[in-house]
Amino acid sequence: MSTGYQQAAIPVADPQAFSAVRAAIESSFSSTKVSDFLKSLERARLRIRDFEIVLGKGMLGPKAQGEYKSLGNGDQGMIREFYLAALEHVAPELRQKFFKLYAYY
Repeated sequence: MSTGYQQAAIPVADPQAFSAVRAAIESSFSSTKVSDFLKSLERARLRIRDFEIVLGKGMLGPKAQGEYKSLGNGDQGMIREFYLAALEHVAPELRQKFFKLYAYY
């Protein structure tokens, strides 16, 4: 009996800060805001996979960087993983429209 890969459940050390950063990411990638978020990254000439830079430039909201910095390494890793998963769930037509943001070069 073989089961598929299951990510280990790691407890969050600071649920309040973690939830705040996660909510900022969810908001940016919501269906009503994702196009504007991608446009803002394009105007700022940022690449979408550069999470630390996107966060540092305030693109995920003014408080997200401070909350993220207050998290421990494990929580920061889970947030980065959540962000990278969120950017891969953007609709294909938007990903094509903003191809340069997603390009590896």
